[in-house]
Amino acid sequence: MKRESFKSRLGFILISAGCAVGIGNVWKFPYVTGQNGGGIFVLFYLLFLIAVGVPVLTMEFAVGRASQKSVVGCYQELEKKGSKWHLHGYVALFGNYMLMMFYTTVSGWMLSYFYRFLRNDFKGLGPEAVAGEFSGMLADPYGMAFWMAVIVIGGFLICSFGLQAGVEKISKPMMIGLLLLIVVLAFHSIALDGGMEGLKFYLVPDWGKVEKSGLVNVIIAAMNQAFFTLSLGIGAMEIFGSYMSREHTLLGESLRIAVLDTFVAIVSGLIIFPACFAYGVDPGAGPELIFITLPNVFSSMPGGNIWGSLFFLFMTFASFSTIIAVFENIIACCMDKWKISRRKASVINGILLLIASLPCVLGYNVWSSFQPRGAGSAVLDLEDFIVSNLLLPAGSLIFLLFCVTRWGWGFDRYLEEANAGAGVKIPRFLKGYVTWVLPCVILIILILGL
Repeated sequence: MKRESFKSRLGFILISAGCAVGIGNVWKFPYVTGQNGGGIFVLFYLLFLIAVGVPVLTMEFAVGRASQKSVVGCYQELEKKGSKWHLHGYVALFGNYMLMMFYTTVSGWMLSYFYRFLRNDFKGLGPEAVAGEFSGMLADPYGMAFWMAVIVIGGFLICSFGLQAGVEKISKPMMIGLLLLIVVLAFHSIALDGGMEGLKFYLVPDWGKVEKSGLVNVIIAAMNQAFFTLSLGIGAMEIFGSYMSREHTLLGESLRIAVLDTFVAIVSGLIIFPACFAYGVDPGAGPELIFITLPNVFSSMPGGNIWGSLFFLFMTFASFSTIIAVFENIIACCMDKWKISRRKASVINGILLLIASLPCVLGYNVWSSFQPRGAGSAVLDLEDFIVSNLLLPAGSLIFLLFCVTRWGWGFDRYLEEANAGAGVKIPRFLKGYVTWVLPCVILIILILGL
């Protein structure tokens, strides 16, 4: 069977960026930036994104493009006879399932809030009532399961139509819509009375905050954010490398994807901080920021149901673009490994993930007594820890070592594949950096994450 490919280069860039753009861009990046010196943190983040994230992204793409296989089969196609690199393919596939076991639930929250703002459910609610809405949602296993199921079924239905007719056809306009939405929302927030104070808090360099956090901690936070933002290590990007043509170099494409991902992360802060400062509320962090603080802001704002609807539509696009990309990886792995049709792989995995996502849903209500990461934690926290702190950095280290060591594919083959086509090429003198320095940096990230 001939390998599928993207209809357009724009489709590849937008869909790959869609995989990288996720919920963390919106609720984590702005908060971490504000707490770690604003513009100073952003500069460190950009430095590490180019020094750590982009090189590993080129490696995932190179392995995919050279093998023309999903993460389960790519190592077997390229590794030396008798090698065991391919075992990571199964771990990476497990990582995709684990990520989707909680990400589908969180995406369901976004879709639920989009629907609620469309219905104007938050009109006239005070701060306690808005917080109560979020608590009520978590306490309702049937409601959460419904929205999770809508996301899972919708994602696999889109993927079942194929790469061009399904994934690319839906993801491309969705990503363009996402980019337009965040620009509109950012301009609106900045224009609010008092919005400029939030902008200063967010982006103006503040050495006082750096001293308070500690320069080393700021650097570590920037390194972590830059590394995790591109969804590296579980083959979520590798699969799109397998669909690429050899017309363009991988460094050039990787830089474009990193720029789009960073654009969404930075502009998300332009939405959140001016709005919070304009209405005198604490920017907060994590789910509380998205589901309590911002709904309070929108409920106080003229036309708040419209702006709230647009914000949660943007959040739904951000999360659903990642889900479609990871579902595509899961389906491709099953098609490559077991030689089954795309439709069959979609149905089997749809049912499997509907069941596998239930522990995350039940972790907030029926199973709330199970607190695996300490008091107040839930099943989601354990699943997130396994993916973010273990599988992503460890998987990235394996991809890296496979590409640069003589026991794996080897640096020369990686460089030849990465530099095939027109565009920015990786210079050979970086061999020492990617062979010795970069593995140490990723190892530090892995150790710190534990």
